[in-house]
Formats: sequence, C-alpha cells, structure tokens
Amino acid sequence: MRNRLLETRRTGRKTRTSHAQVVDELGKAIVAGTYPVGSILPGDVELAQRFKVSRTVLRETMKTLAAKGMVVAKARVGTRVTEKTLWNMFDSEIIAWHFDHGVTEEFLLQLYDIRLAVEPFAAGLVAERANADDIATLRALALDMAAPGHTTESLALADLKFHLAVADASHNPFMRTLGSLIEAALVGMFRLSTPPSQNGFANIADTHMRIVDAIVAGDVAGARKAMEDVIVEGRKHVRDAYAAFSEVSA
Repeated sequence: MRNRLLETRRTGRKTRTSHAQVVDELGKAIVAGTYPVGSILPGDVELAQRFKVSRTVLRETMKTLAAKGMVVAKARVGTRVTEKTLWNMFDSEIIAWHFDHGVTEEFLLQLYDIRLAVEPFAAGLVAERANADDIATLRALALDMAAPGHTTESLALADLKFHLAVADASHNPFMRTLGSLIEAALVGMFRLSTPPSQNGFANIADTHMRIVDAIVAGDVAGARKAMEDVIVEGRKHVRDAYAAFSEVSA
C-alpha cells in the first residue's frame, strides 16, 4: 500500500529518477498556478537548462503530464496547460500536488462528495460478498483504532487501512482504484484537526465497528448507512475546522 500523503516523502525524493523529479516539479507548478491554465510551458532549451536533464527526459515528462490530462502539445505552438476539468483528479500525484500547494475547504469537501457517492455502496457490497478472512481483517482494523497512544498520523493511517480494506472486500477492482481519493480526504481531515484525544475522534473505533457488525449480519442497508455516517462525520470535522480557522483569522 502506497501512502504518499501520509509519509514524509523525503526519502523517496532522494531516489527519484530525473524523469520523476521533473514531473513532480512541473506538476506542482501547474497546480500552484505558476503556469496557469491556458499558458504555454517554457521550451525544451529553457527547461533542460533549469532541470539539468536531456530533451529525452523532457519528452517523457510531457508525455506523463499529458497522460494525466494536464497539458497538450501542439505543433508550432508549444505545450499548453489544459483546463482543470480535463485533469485526472483520480490520479494520486495530482492529489498530492494539491496538498503540497495547500488544499482549500472546497477541495476537501469535493473529496467527501465522491466518498459519499461510492463508499456506502462499497460497504453494501461487502455485506453481500465478504468472506471470513475479509471480516476478520475488518474487525482487527476497527479494533486497532481503539488502541491507546495513537498520534494524529497513526490514527489517520489506521482509518485509511480500514477503508481500503472495505474497498478490497467489495471484490470489485474499480473500488480499490479510489484509494488515493479516500487517502486524501482522510489526511485532509486529520491534518486540520487537533490531536485525537481532543477532537471528538474518541468514538472512531465504535463508528467503524458498526460497519463491521452490519457486514457480519449481511445487512446491506445497515452497512451503507453506517459507512455514510462515518463519512458525514468526517465531513463535519472538515467544516468545523475551517469555521474555527475563519473565526481566529477574523
């Protein structure tokens, strides 16, 4: 399981290829608006000098960004930054670049919109399809959230593992591809909040165990509702945190 938003990423940067490094730097610059929508990226000569890479590396970089929907190359014009509606917002790197830039309340709430549209249904599928191993895994992960001594980050990771396990237990591979969105929403919520002992996360194990109990009972509607309740509670934490920030800065 690759949790880019939860790790420090410093170690990963040291071992990146030239191609990955240039993709990362240009991707972050596009998301930050350094190269706004509709603008033309600098030419190969300028970028090659800036990043100290070959034109071959730059060509591969542009292919990668184009595959993400972020740029399009046109003969005699150059490489243009596309409209954000064309970007692949399910791409884990694009999501990570938004976090690097600083996510807005709107961005996080949009992530929760997608979670509400998908995860309750996934929980219902698990209630129909889960095997004994799936249930044992989910129960253990829910219990892990109740373990003493959690930090904000460790609790976020425990929460993430549970939700990814639900996606796996749905036995629908399309559900698992939403992992980066789930991760981003959870990381955003926990980063906005105070330590777990102070911010109302004390019942997190109980709310997730309700999902497990419904799954064990084969209660499709109950599993969906329990998952929906968890996601709605997370969305409330996001809204409350931004409201508190607004009051402090007013």
